[in-house]
Amino acid sequence: MSAVAERTDTDEPILLRRDADNVATLTLNRPKQYNALSEAMLAELQTALDAIAADDSVRVVVIAGAGKAFCAGHDLKEMRGRPEQDYYTELFRQCGRVMRRLVSLPQPVVARVHGIATAAGCQLVGAADLAVASTDARFATSGINVGLFCATPSVTVSRNLGRKRAFEMLFTGDFIDAEQAVALGLANRAVAPDRLDEAVNELAARIAGKPTTAVRRGKEMFYRQLEMTLDDALNYAAEVMACNMMDGDTSEGIDAFIEKRRPAWYRG
Repeated sequence: MSAVAERTDTDEPILLRRDADNVATLTLNRPKQYNALSEAMLAELQTALDAIAADDSVRVVVIAGAGKAFCAGHDLKEMRGRPEQDYYTELFRQCGRVMRRLVSLPQPVVARVHGIATAAGCQLVGAADLAVASTDARFATSGINVGLFCATPSVTVSRNLGRKRAFEMLFTGDFIDAEQAVALGLANRAVAPDRLDEAVNELAARIAGKPTTAVRRGKEMFYRQLEMTLDDALNYAAEVMACNMMDGDTSEGIDAFIEKRRPAWYRG
């Protein structure tokens, strides 16, 4: 699959990156298409995430959407233009690679959700480590309504929600609101629309202010242990903590706690 170059009607890139205070914000920028994940968008996301993974100045990543929506899923019009199974297989695999990159990224990822997050857009929320939603946000795995079961979104949705609630979303295609998303585990919090940026920035800043090595090692450990047996997970966790104890920031943090002062983290 080769992604073609794509620009918005205003000749802006379809993916925007803004860095501030050690936080990189990636904004899906196809507002007229409700930020649908075209081939080009997926390629741009992959490239941007790979670059961020190697950027030590970035401590947190925010995924946002321009315009009225977060992300409406795959670009169905583009997909119908090439009715070939091999093309579809590669497209969905490319989407899967982007979702895996979010998980394997050293930095924590926060989804900033407003408007709709449907199908692969809901998958994107599920793949993020954290999600802050506007109270106007709505979530759905709605492919079933057009005869296309949301198989790839089901992978992240079923890893966020309980089994029966995930099944209900996937097989009815019904929307849930932001408060329901929080209650079910798809989002961390729901805030008023005019507080969305403030809440996202606050959460990102709190994580960005933590020791980098502990955060990066912790994210990797968190996801690896989920796939292990209890015994393997506990043994692995012991190794991770022992290594973490040898880190300079950890020594500084513990000494500062004992001495009742603020730690001076290494920021190299």
